[in-house]
Amino acid sequence: MSTSVEGMSKSELSGASAPQGKDLSDPHDPEVLENKPEDQKYETVDDVLEGQSATEQLASMLEPGFDPQALSSDEKIDLAAESEDASIDWTIVSITGLLVAAVVVWGLSFPDSFSQVSQKALDFVVTDFGWAFVLFSTVFVVFVIAVAASKFGTIKLGAIDEEPEFATGSWIAMMFAAGMGIGLMFYGASEPLDFYRNGVPGHEPHEVGTSMATAMFHWTLHPWAIYAVVGLAIAYSTFRIGRKQLLSSAFTPLFGERAVNGPVGKFIDILSIFATVFGTACSLGLGALQIQAGLQASGLISSPSDFVVVGIVLVLTLAFILSAISGVGRGIQYLSNANMVMAAVLAIFVFILGPTISILNLVPGSVGNYLSSFTEMIARTAESNNGEAGEWLSSYTLFYWAWWISWSPFVGMFLARISRGRSIREFCIGVLLVPAGVSTLWFAIFGGTAIHLEQKGESIAGESTEEELFNLLHALPLGMIAGIVAMVMLATFFVTSADSASTVMGSMSQNGRADAAPWLSATWGALTAAVGLVLLLTNENALSNLQNVTIVAASPFLVVLILLMFSLVKDLRNDVIYLEYREAQAFQRKLARERRIHREYQRAHALKQRRQQRHK
Repeated sequence: MSTSVEGMSKSELSGASAPQGKDLSDPHDPEVLENKPEDQKYETVDDVLEGQSATEQLASMLEPGFDPQALSSDEKIDLAAESEDASIDWTIVSITGLLVAAVVVWGLSFPDSFSQVSQKALDFVVTDFGWAFVLFSTVFVVFVIAVAASKFGTIKLGAIDEEPEFATGSWIAMMFAAGMGIGLMFYGASEPLDFYRNGVPGHEPHEVGTSMATAMFHWTLHPWAIYAVVGLAIAYSTFRIGRKQLLSSAFTPLFGERAVNGPVGKFIDILSIFATVFGTACSLGLGALQIQAGLQASGLISSPSDFVVVGIVLVLTLAFILSAISGVGRGIQYLSNANMVMAAVLAIFVFILGPTISILNLVPGSVGNYLSSFTEMIARTAESNNGEAGEWLSSYTLFYWAWWISWSPFVGMFLARISRGRSIREFCIGVLLVPAGVSTLWFAIFGGTAIHLEQKGESIAGESTEEELFNLLHALPLGMIAGIVAMVMLATFFVTSADSASTVMGSMSQNGRADAAPWLSATWGALTAAVGLVLLLTNENALSNLQNVTIVAASPFLVVLILLMFSLVKDLRNDVIYLEYREAQAFQRKLARERRIHREYQRAHALKQRRQQRHK
């Protein structure tokens, strides 16, 4: 107590001079060093500050000549992604091109072998590693929520005073259109209906709550958490640190510059482009087939031929290439905004002309059932339901988790590209909750209407999934017009997904340059469309097989995502904003302790004075 009191009596708060025997002058001063023992000849600034009290540090900061504004070391971030000199990485381009060509040639020349191998590979992934997908997909959700709630949340994805590049409305529209729009069009009505008609493991058919909760499970928090992990890591690495806009660059804290710029980094980037090419090609095929189904359902074309499919693909390809060439700030932004308007109009149409009261009941009911069934759904593995859940999981949950992971390189990088200037908390909340909320409303409206029609004996179930959306719309008044709007939406949703994918592939091919050469992005887009078109026309099962191969090839990204979490946290812990917070916490604790000791000293001193006065 006496030592602490003595220390405080020498502080500025008690008005005394500096402590005797403690040299607070420059530790590098030759005269100071000369008078020190041999083992204390050198003392770092950090050592000196550590040995000082908080009040001594305050006194030093109040000395004339110290101007924190003038001495601030905060400098403008030089972004490697904005370099005009970024060259095309022909190693990545050539290897990826050869891999893509090899898979396509294999699929066309030996379709039976391709089909068998792809199916066996997919079965191996979902059977032997299904537990890992189930476990870590939930870990990603927890991780994103934890980062948003932590002190990391205040860190900007850019300079400290930087404002967001895009308005919030456009930002939400672009993330939604690129990440999931076409999938909701395809499965919004059919998936809840399938769960209602056939049930899910451990539940009987005709359970509305279970059907809606399971669909929400597949399309809300979990997929967007996967995208958020990749997007946040790339956005921080690119716009806060200034590294290249590459997925591999986000691993610098773990592997170091040498590995990231060497074979390890190139492997990650090659795998990213590979997964993006085939993921986008499969989506092009699915979108073309659904538009074809819409044309047939509307009566515009009775028996669509291959020429119709070719025409659809060519028009979509031309549209997304033109959009990609125009850049993110123009083509993709404008199309995404138009998508959201059309989606809102279509949803309102079904809401008003469909079973409105049932839909209103389903919105809170779906959320409640999702929350109440959450632990059951995240724990469902191949051993569930007496070991009978494996086949169902491979068709739905595990398939979705692997599919989202296969799309994570391109969607994550695109999210990073459009999120510059936002805080980490804003990014996490926006990416995780806003699309999840929109998906909930979408499934309540379209899935709820499909189930309602099934209950009334007016089932929209068809021979194929792609026709069920149009069956639902045509069951409503003015359904023919709504069906045409839906076809336009399918086209524009695909265009926004494909042109964002082309932009990302161009960036990954040009050493992470944010605005890659337009011709390079257009070339990747054209090649992707060619892959989808050739396979769509030559083998009716080729798209399904190729989808399997894409998932298998992208499965290593599960390991990439796990490592990415550690790399991101290591980066964030070295951020100046977080370091200032940690220093402030430590300094406040130190100052509070010294203030308490000083108060106790003052009380003791006052008590001693009163006793002296009584004894006089």
